[in-house]
Amino acid sequence: MGHFYFVRHGESLWNVANKICGATDIPLTDKGVEQARMTAETLRKEGIHADRIIASPLLRAAETAREISRLCGIPMRTDERLKEQCFGRYEGTARDGREFHEAKKCFADRYDGGESMFQTAHRVYGLLDEITSQEDVVYILVAHNGLARIIQSYFTSMTNEEFASYGIANCAVKRFDY
Repeated sequence: MGHFYFVRHGESLWNVANKICGATDIPLTDKGVEQARMTAETLRKEGIHADRIIASPLLRAAETAREISRLCGIPMRTDERLKEQCFGRYEGTARDGREFHEAKKCFADRYDGGESMFQTAHRVYGLLDEITSQEDVVYILVAHNGLARIIQSYFTSMTNEEFASYGIANCAVKRFDY
C-alpha cells in the first residue's frame, strides 16, 4: 500500500484580500513564506519521509515547495498538471461569493474563458494515476485548494455540494493512502 502527501500553498496576497486566485499567478505573503517554513519543520518533527516534491509552477505553490525542499532536503520539480484551475470570469472576485460556490457544482462550465472541472480533473487524475502506480516512491504534492477538491474526489465519493464546499487551510498537510 502506498501513500503521498498533499500540501496547499501558503497564504497569498489574494487569500488575504478574499479573492479567487485560480490560474492568476499571485505570490505568497511574508506570512505565507513563514507558513511554508513551519510546514517543513512539522514534516521533519513528525518524521514524515518523502522522496520527491512535485509542485504547481504558479508562484504561491512553487515558493512553498522550494521552502519545504530546501529545509527538508527533498528534491522538487514543477508540473503543469498541478496548476490551479482557471476560473475565468471569477478570478479576482470574492472567494466566498454564493454565485461562485454554485458555479463549482457545474462540472462542464468553463466560466467564460476558464477551464471546466472536467478538464482540471482530467489532467490531475492523469498525474495521480502515475504517482499511485509507484508504491515505492513517496511524493509531496504542493498545489492549490481547487486541486485539493479534485484529489479528494479521486479517492472518495462526494456529492456536488461536498465537492463545492471542500477545502483545506493554507499549508495544511493531508495524507492520501492508496
